[in-house]
Amino acid sequence: MGYSKAVKASAIALAMMAAAAPINSVHAQTGDQNDAMVAQALEQIYAGGAEAAYQLLSPIAGQNAGDPDYDFALGLAALETGRHGEAIIALQRVIAQQPRNSRAQAELARAYAMAGDVDTARAEFETVRGDPSIPDPVRNRIDGLVRKLDIAIAGGASEITGYFDVEGGYDSNINTATDAISITLPLFAFLGPANLNGAAREQDAGFFQIQSGLSGSTPLSRQTRLFGSLLGNWRDNVDSRFVDQASIVGTMGLSHSLASGDVISLSGQAQRFYLGQNGFRTSFGGDIRYTKRLSHDRALSVSGQYFRLDYDNNPLQDAERFSGSITYADQTVYGGIGGGKEETRRIGADQLSYGFVNAQLGGEWNVTEKASFMAGASIEYRNYDSRDPLFLKGRKDIQYDGSIGLRYRITDVLSVRPRVSYTRNDSNVGLYDYDRWTASVGARLSF
Repeated sequence: MGYSKAVKASAIALAMMAAAAPINSVHAQTGDQNDAMVAQALEQIYAGGAEAAYQLLSPIAGQNAGDPDYDFALGLAALETGRHGEAIIALQRVIAQQPRNSRAQAELARAYAMAGDVDTARAEFETVRGDPSIPDPVRNRIDGLVRKLDIAIAGGASEITGYFDVEGGYDSNINTATDAISITLPLFAFLGPANLNGAAREQDAGFFQIQSGLSGSTPLSRQTRLFGSLLGNWRDNVDSRFVDQASIVGTMGLSHSLASGDVISLSGQAQRFYLGQNGFRTSFGGDIRYTKRLSHDRALSVSGQYFRLDYDNNPLQDAERFSGSITYADQTVYGGIGGGKEETRRIGADQLSYGFVNAQLGGEWNVTEKASFMAGASIEYRNYDSRDPLFLKGRKDIQYDGSIGLRYRITDVLSVRPRVSYTRNDSNVGLYDYDRWTASVGARLSF
């Protein structure tokens, strides 16, 4: 559990503890109070109507602030409606007049925890734990919550997650090639069109693939965490082995949380890619990212990447890739824009270098309690640096991608996913002009 999640869990548990009502709680004394409005507000809070209670009490704060019973009811109503700062002030007034009021002290600790100040929350909680009038069951619950807060103060607990995914289906163009029968090369136009066959023309096939990943993180301090992951993929095309694919990717990095809740991360990554069951490319590089936390579980990220690409059997393709992006994500929708440059490192290979810009948009929406609809789309424009030596013109591509699918959650950790995807690469060089669609069904186990 991460730092913020630990705080939330501790605060929720604090609420459960407070409901147990220690011996000298204000709630136990309200029957002796003559203030009907305060009694009514407390009844509303305990019945789930905290907002109504707050609206009842807030207008009379000027003449009632300083009355412990009123301040407790106002503090509790403010806390239950997310007004953490106002709750802290009201509950502090209660403690100032009733230093041994363990119920108010517990609610104050909860207010600090909900506001994200776990250090003060722990100190207030320690005070409650030291009250000899606290019943043993409540004291035991307090001990457990203090341990949770200690973990949060240390940066949260270590985490490890993973998944295993299998998928099978049909691919209309496994080698991403043109469907043209022939191509005319300007240098050899006098010979007429050149016929295309074999790997130069699109081929369809059934396929299956296996993907798996393991990710983990551990705190180095309250605000800094070490994280890493290892991902693997293997795709086999039935009866067409020449474009079978496999890869393994390792990532390791550091993330640092700022006081505002924003996060800065720096990571390094290495990948080994195989094509046709032979080594094809090695890449390694890094990513630097700044994530701005927004309200309602939304985030905006700005990132930059650098990767070096080394090809096993074609050194002319060896390149350096520089890119940057801005992305947005919430609980349902994601989107982003980016761009960069892939620059070959060999003299005489400028026709393989290109600049690019891209954009993507997608999301997942719940249809029923267990089923959700998924959709995504992207576009990328690529402009190559110099003219192709065979076609005597500079290559320009626009690639469109789209997918739709359904996810059905059989259990909390197991889901199935049918989906359809389509790709269209619109190129001014006929050899690279193609389209492709796939249909598949997959199952994922998360742990």
